[in-house]
Amino acid sequence: MNSKRPVNLDLGKFHFPLPAITSILHRISGVILFVGVAFLLYGLDVSLSGEDGFNRVNELLNSFLAKLIIWGILSALLYHLVAGIKHLLMDMGIGEELKSGRLAAKLTVVISVILIILAGVWVWQ
Repeated sequence: MNSKRPVNLDLGKFHFPLPAITSILHRISGVILFVGVAFLLYGLDVSLSGEDGFNRVNELLNSFLAKLIIWGILSALLYHLVAGIKHLLMDMGIGEELKSGRLAAKLTVVISVILIILAGVWVWQ
């Protein structure tokens, strides 16, 4: 029996490179979008049920929590879009090397943050 094997791994000691983090966040944003679409479709269904339903959804969308949720869904969508474009470029052979992969990951984060801030300005106006 090998006694040098770790019994408990301290996950706090693992440091993932930025390209790995952006890839993991791409998957997480996809899950958020999947769940968020259910809420958006429910809101669409209620708003199309009649004038009362439309007014209820309209009133709900003016609340702080609804704006926060909409901004969250938009943020996931924008990050997923930018990271998806990065993945498509990598599938075409662009940015597969270590140095260019790191640059692409940094650009993904910077572009996403800018778009998310712009979306926040739009939602909260």
